[in-house]
Amino acid sequence: MNRISISIRYGTALAASLIAYFLILSLFDAHTQAGFSTFNMVITAFAIYDSIRSRKHELRENFKYENGVVSGLITGIFGTILFTVFMSIYTSELNPDFLDNLTGMMSKNLDVNPLMFSFVVAIMGFATTVVMTLTFMQLFKKSIHKK
Repeated sequence: MNRISISIRYGTALAASLIAYFLILSLFDAHTQAGFSTFNMVITAFAIYDSIRSRKHELRENFKYENGVVSGLITGIFGTILFTVFMSIYTSELNPDFLDNLTGMMSKNLDVNPLMFSFVVAIMGFATTVVMTLTFMQLFKKSIHKK
């Protein structure tokens, strides 16, 4: 299989899962409660873990630390970009009152525009991607110690 096709596939599944979770929350009018966004980390973690695991299974003995890191990073970054694009469209076109409702729960003095919100969503996704990738690679790397 192509070097990044696994990562793109899992990144697309990651974005679809994040979007579906957000839309399910919006059905129950819970999408403005920021605490629910912590589950995004769990969704991202599953996608990155499966991506690295699939890459290791594909390469078997030729699997190197770098292969896993690249697979995890591409999965997370691609999924984050797709989710950020969705959130940009959602906050600017589909539900322009979303940001007012979200920030109204925190402080009345915040003036957040869709671009700033999208930037924060992207940074949070990228940070989660890096942390989860490096964490999971501790499970998948080859030990240098003889047993």
